Amino acid sequence: MNIDLTYSGLAALGSGLAVIGAGLGIGKIGSSAMDAIARQPEASNKIQNAMIIAAALIEGSALFGIVTTLLAVFK
Repeated sequence: MNIDLTYSGLAALGSGLAVIGAGLGIGKIGSSAMDAIARQPEASNKIQNAMIIAAALIEGSALFGIVTTLLAVFK
């Protein structure tokens, strides 16, 4: 068995898990933000700002995971 092929497969699996995790996290943030805005419409600006910051941090960590797996493949 070729060791490079094994690393490529594991890197693809890791990249996929990073993207799935980010999608679930951003979906949960959006859902919770919509619930919070429905309960307190006057606080929608603060909730939206917090939601965008949290989504950007999750997206950044997913991108870091993808870049790390690509570095593992093309070392």
